[in-house]
Amino acid sequence: MNIGKMEAGNLLRLNQPPQRLVHSRRFSHSRTVTLTVNASQGQIGYRGMKPRREWIADWVSNNDDLVRSMPIYVGGLSLLAVLFNRTVSGIAPVADASSSQSRADLLTLGLAVTNILNGLVWLSIRPKSISVVNPNGVECQNIASHLPDFVISEMLWAWNSLSDVTCCRSLVIVYDGKCILQTGFAAASSNGSDAVAVDSNKLIEGSLYQGVLKSASQSYLANLSLYPGKLELPFLPSNTQAVILQPLGDKGIAIIGGDTIRGFTSSDQAWIALIGEKLDATLTKVI
Repeated sequence: MNIGKMEAGNLLRLNQPPQRLVHSRRFSHSRTVTLTVNASQGQIGYRGMKPRREWIADWVSNNDDLVRSMPIYVGGLSLLAVLFNRTVSGIAPVADASSSQSRADLLTLGLAVTNILNGLVWLSIRPKSISVVNPNGVECQNIASHLPDFVISEMLWAWNSLSDVTCCRSLVIVYDGKCILQTGFAAASSNGSDAVAVDSNKLIEGSLYQGVLKSASQSYLANLSLYPGKLELPFLPSNTQAVILQPLGDKGIAIIGGDTIRGFTSSDQAWIALIGEKLDATLTKVI
């Protein structure tokens, strides 16, 4: 009886489509990002960490006028509450220094006025509005032809993930001295229809590339227009708003261009760092 069950179980396992684990890497925070390939159907699936949305920050950003006006409302209600309390409590309207109630009311009035003035300051001083821009360039997808299919699939997965959940609109990967991926929007060439190619040698000699590899840490240019180093990235659209330079070990770099000033959140940056580690582990096996 047991032998029959074992044989039936073996037959069931043989009939299942085989799956081959191409790459699995466990990171420091005990989360696993896994790439699996279904050998029978040729489908590729990924399971990994997704960036967390910051609900409070989003709510404040979407209700900016209300948040800035809240101190005025709080201060006004406080003034009305003090006046109502003195009216119904039968206390003389003239402040009496010997009365503890009068001293408390004076303190409350001072705090209420401070709240109102703070709200007026918040309404009068506003930061420059930040909006999403449409990249000035052409869409492209240039991939090194010598790479295995699973490496190409993983790089495209990284691009699709970043473009779906962040403000990423351009992605360039330079590894082992060669540009192996340029996708998304790129600067237009002189004819206006082709993308400006990435000059790997010139990029590697630049201060941005050398600085990132030397520090071995991510570099975030939150407002690209303020950095002279933007001249080292002529292949990105001219109106790229923000750039993340993510090192890929000690042999490469991923350049991620965004369409919004300070558009990459801290969660996005941490997630991109993990993607960089995963890409480096995969590329090290084939390059």
